[in-house]
Amino acid sequence: MRFSGKNVLVTGASRGIGAQIAKTLAAEGLKVWINYRSAEEQALKVKAEIEEAGGEAQTIGFDVSDESAFVAALKSIVESDGELSYLVNNAGITKDKLAMRMKSEEFMAVIEANLKSAFVGCREALKVMGKKRFGAVVNVASIVGETGNAGQSNYAASKGGMIAMTKSFALEAAPRGVRYNALTPGFVATDMTAVLKDEIKEGFISKIPLSRFAEPSEVAEAVAFLLSDHASYITGETLRVNGGMLM
Repeated sequence: MRFSGKNVLVTGASRGIGAQIAKTLAAEGLKVWINYRSAEEQALKVKAEIEEAGGEAQTIGFDVSDESAFVAALKSIVESDGELSYLVNNAGITKDKLAMRMKSEEFMAVIEANLKSAFVGCREALKVMGKKRFGAVVNVASIVGETGNAGQSNYAASKGGMIAMTKSFALEAAPRGVRYNALTPGFVATDMTAVLKDEIKEGFISKIPLSRFAEPSEVAEAVAFLLSDHASYITGETLRVNGGMLM
């Protein structure tokens, strides 16, 4: 990959897909800011792995659903590095329940953590990146935001909203030289999917033309592409990484 910026903030980067995104971007030469909410030990482990591989990383703890904390964190990064070149809004939560039984608070908790936090990140990044007329943001959404899913009306709404919001930011940011794209992973081989029963896994895999879950590295490489100069003429797009599950 080819990058013109020097640093990136990855939210929710202490484990899973976020951790792999951080490692991949660090391997490409970017200084990575590893965001975590409570899993400091895991974040420090990711940092150590990056540094052992010759990369540069720093941890930064804050809750993405806390707007003031998110704003303060971006300010801290800019004060430290003099810029923010790239942002990956990856952090998110689920609170699954059938819609008939879901309370408004449970719906809004996911909207706050997933969609509002991404909005704050996108907004603040544009303020910073727009001054230099350079930057790129990737919002990690989900295939569920495109297809819906029983028991996940809150999660689907948050990720579907993220896809639409990305297009709006892309339109506003283009004159300032800043790009916004979304990425929608399908099923990914992580700790969360590892605990699924074999018959459930097989049921999901039967719906995937490539007949397997994605590896976290495959999602991370797609994120790196969208941030990189190789995607310099791509903005407002949604890149599907789902093995053909949704075409």
